[in-house]
Amino acid sequence: MSIHETIKAGIPEALKARDEVKLRTYRSLSTAMTNEVVAKKRKPDEFLTDEDALAVLKRAANQRKDSIEQFTNAGRTELALPEAQELSIIESLLPTQMTRDEIEVIAKAKLAETGPIDKSGMGKFMGALMQELKGRADGGDVKAVVDSLLS
Repeated sequence: MSIHETIKAGIPEALKARDEVKLRTYRSLSTAMTNEVVAKKRKPDEFLTDEDALAVLKRAANQRKDSIEQFTNAGRTELALPEAQELSIIESLLPTQMTRDEIEVIAKAKLAETGPIDKSGMGKFMGALMQELKGRADGGDVKAVVDSLLS
């Protein structure tokens, strides 16, 4: 079952379990995925590929993280709590992210393969590395590892 189908199937389950947080999260994800399908000029009842669904999930996770940060900075922890609950559900749907140590091993191998680079070639190297890691690592972590390797 694809990610999009899993989320659609999770809505009735959350209704039966009376899990309000999961229901709210699955409904918002389902809406975001349907919007993505329509944006791709396809019929709304079609399903996204797993790659496209992962992009929607990552976008939703980043939105929740930003909201949590904004609410926390504004001292509105009562608004940050539901966002954090939704974020934990979204993260459970995402593949596990690589640690910085795992990223560093791959980055060192890629650096040995491409040869030494300077700061000006960092963008190309980052692009190639992100293509290889493809959704398995956070971009911020990859950038931090590459910065540490080049300094």
